[in-house]
Amino acid sequence: MANWIELNSGLDIEKIKEASFGKPVLIFKHSTSCSISSAAKDRLERGWDDLNSFDEVYYLDLLRHRDISNALAAEFDVRHESPQVLVIKDGVCVYHESHFGIRSKEIATAV
Repeated sequence: MANWIELNSGLDIEKIKEASFGKPVLIFKHSTSCSISSAAKDRLERGWDDLNSFDEVYYLDLLRHRDISNALAAEFDVRHESPQVLVIKDGVCVYHESHFGIRSKEIATAV
């Protein structure tokens, strides 16, 4: 099972950027009321072994923290989507995907 770190403060964005200079960081933006988002989360969890290059994998509940999602979009210059995966490396977003494009093997090869 996945070991998600809950992203629940805008202050966490700076921590994520700093941590990404050691190893890439994964952020999964999830809408708890959306079946597509639930399917994407399930696919990530089933492919967890593919994501072993990430020490930190964050989970953002979009219904509770849309403000943080907006801050991520602004900070990393990506359009907000849901569900969405961002890979942060060396302080910048090097990969992002949404909806049914979210696949653990593709995320792993992007890093």
